[in-house]
Amino acid sequence: MPEPPPVRPRRRTFLALSTLGATAALAPLSACSSDDAGGGKGVTLTFSWWGNDDRASRTNNAVKLFEKEHPGITVRTSNADFGSYLTKLATQAAGGGVPDVVQLDYRQISQYAAGDALARLDEPIDAGTIRTDEMDDSFLRTGTYQGRQYALPMGRGITGYAYDSHLYAKAGIATPEPSWTWEEWADANVRIHRLGLRGPDGRTVTGSNDGGTNEDVFEDWLRGRGGQLYEDQRRLAFTERDLTAFWTFCDTLRKEGAVAAARDTTQAKSTETSPMGRGLAAADFTWDAPFPGYPALLGEQVHYGPVPTTGGRAGAYFKPSMLIGIGAHSAHPKEAAQLVDFLLNDHRAGDILGFSRSTPPNRAVAARVATTLKGAEREIYRYAQAMEKYGLADPPTAPPRGDLAVQAAFGRTYQRVMFGLATPRQAARELIDQANRELRQ
Repeated sequence: MPEPPPVRPRRRTFLALSTLGATAALAPLSACSSDDAGGGKGVTLTFSWWGNDDRASRTNNAVKLFEKEHPGITVRTSNADFGSYLTKLATQAAGGGVPDVVQLDYRQISQYAAGDALARLDEPIDAGTIRTDEMDDSFLRTGTYQGRQYALPMGRGITGYAYDSHLYAKAGIATPEPSWTWEEWADANVRIHRLGLRGPDGRTVTGSNDGGTNEDVFEDWLRGRGGQLYEDQRRLAFTERDLTAFWTFCDTLRKEGAVAAARDTTQAKSTETSPMGRGLAAADFTWDAPFPGYPALLGEQVHYGPVPTTGGRAGAYFKPSMLIGIGAHSAHPKEAAQLVDFLLNDHRAGDILGFSRSTPPNRAVAARVATTLKGAEREIYRYAQAMEKYGLADPPTAPPRGDLAVQAAFGRTYQRVMFGLATPRQAARELIDQANRELRQ
């Protein structure tokens, strides 16, 4: 997970990591674009994103179609798992340039926009190079910084749980409904553990991954109690008591064997390396966009269920699953804008990409693709509809510039609890102190 570098004038701008020395040797995600490609006959763009193999395959196929439609443009693509991607992108940004076209997390917009790493998109939007008329204005604002458009949403995402329905049935657990509670979820995990099933390495299968390292799980848990992460751009909205309660809840379940062991949680970097992906857990908290990777890996008995509630109050919400932007130093901003427009608005690209990044932001594309959805993609689409009908609170405003560092510290600090180096209360106090320092920079 990325964390901020030592204090520098641009500290809030780019997220270098504590492991920057190790990552400095990594090859960049892409080289500089050059219009010398093909002996001066064409343009080469770089485009990077994170995601599983399914998303990579679909994205590369959409890019090939774009290249066919634009014979003078070659697109060099690169992708990685989420953690590695953030690390490499932060290193690139600190070094002076991100790829021509770049996939971004919601948490990254303010950091990279403030640091002049992203190009403003207002001009290509006004010129019609990037079309936004089929997108909701309120959703477009998620890619703005100080009133300027720096990125555009690639999908409307929502959190949930991938779960093995066969194991749930074997344990006598009812199909999760939108109103199920955290207490019911915890009981389900205990019941799975008590089945005594053995994973590939001979250890007992647990009920779920340990959500204590995941700020997104905490946010859903907190919002279900009427709280939120941030009061404003410089202040937390939760207390030491809130976080202690959450981490005590997670810590107790882990000690009971109901959620994944510490070593399995720290090893998880992707669907394949998660406790569920390795056959060591029956469920895994995840966003809807990467969910299709679970049934593809584990079988069609894996389904997508709702995040537990607090007394029926849902903490999940809709937000950009990810966004797309253009590097501020791109040598080919017009061609980069054409690629962005193609990925977001072309119906054929929509057919290829499907719901690999969750519901497309273009309403016409989403409606078209929805009629062809099958399997896991149809399931997440119906899940989103069901949750919208159930009733969700409005999403929070864009997180402050220090949020990525807070997110990294969140997982790192809970690891101290997992390995017995701190109590939940001690760790909560440490995290809040770190978060306050980040937000005041």
